[in-house]
Amino acid sequence: MSSDLRMDGVRIAREEAVTADSYTENLIGTLLAIFGNLLVSISVSIQKQSHVMLAGNKDPSQYYYSKSWWSGLVLMVLGEAALFVSYAFAPLSLIAPLNAVSVISSSILGFLFLREKWKAREFLKRYILTFLGCALTAGGTYLFVTFGPNSHEKLNAENIVKHVIGWPFLLYLLLGIITFCVVLYFYKRRDANYLVLILLLVALLGSVTVITVKAVSGMIVLSILGPLQLSYPIFYVMFVCMVATIIFQASFLAQASHLYDSSLIACVNYIFCTTFAVVAGAIFYQEFNHEDVLHICMFLLGCAICFLGVFLITKNKRNVKAFEPYVTMDMARGIPTIHNKGWAVQLDYNGSFSYGALENNDSVAPVPLPVDQELSVSCSPVSPHQPSELKKD
Repeated sequence: MSSDLRMDGVRIAREEAVTADSYTENLIGTLLAIFGNLLVSISVSIQKQSHVMLAGNKDPSQYYYSKSWWSGLVLMVLGEAALFVSYAFAPLSLIAPLNAVSVISSSILGFLFLREKWKAREFLKRYILTFLGCALTAGGTYLFVTFGPNSHEKLNAENIVKHVIGWPFLLYLLLGIITFCVVLYFYKRRDANYLVLILLLVALLGSVTVITVKAVSGMIVLSILGPLQLSYPIFYVMFVCMVATIIFQASFLAQASHLYDSSLIACVNYIFCTTFAVVAGAIFYQEFNHEDVLHICMFLLGCAICFLGVFLITKNKRNVKAFEPYVTMDMARGIPTIHNKGWAVQLDYNGSFSYGALENNDSVAPVPLPVDQELSVSCSPVSPHQPSELKKD
């Protein structure tokens, strides 16, 4: 009887130690993810500001000599490194929704870089949705961090291989491949250039990306702190999959950016990628197996509130009236241009009578006119300010 009690005490002590270790690792991973997202948003704002300051220079490579641009690049590298390491410490379902921190910080930095003077009432009226979205996003972040999954296993090569050959992931991978091929067929063959379809492709690739990023990051950190994991083939399989999916994600995002507004892309992409990342973490790493119903419901509620907050933030950005270019008659250069863009409305003469942006087709033979129009042209008086013989294009 005493031996059974002793064994129960040892088992409880081990469970408490594992829980304490998981809580510490989750805290480290969460702080690293928040810090990384903050650095990334700050770096983007700094680089954007450097491009704005150098917008008047004709040399496009001028920003390479800007200290602010290089400082932004260094901050971005540090932020991405912190995000990469955070996947090794905290569950995937906890790190993926923390991209909302980047949305909040980018919105706040936008106010700091906005050099406009508003009255208090007008400022609140214009940005009330942004304030409400930031508050909801912060509240949702607190909820899913508090009630998120707490269990976390050591990501060695043996555990990763066990998850890869497990039937839940194989079934999820099969359904994902079928869905990806169907969506890609409609996007490429049927010209269905809908934002939802493009970002669905990005999210499907992103679910594989976050799985491989967590595996690669976990094995690298474990190799530094403990036994070497880089000699196993599964590490290189995961690394190749990670790089390939990142490249294809960037390609689809670039295609979406050419067709749709960046704020709309950021909103829909955050919702899709977070949803698929949480599902991938629950299936591949089984992160919710030891969680009760209350914690799961509160975690999902926090994610839903974050989705609403990000939607309100980006909706306010889309409602801001864009700058309307107007035509300026630049007499010094002889070309009317659109203000703030430099687009030519009508090109110079250049020795040709071709109108506007048409090419010089002086060598092309003129098209014969009808008889009545030929007579009207021949009978029309010649202006004293023009040459007597005109070229015909």
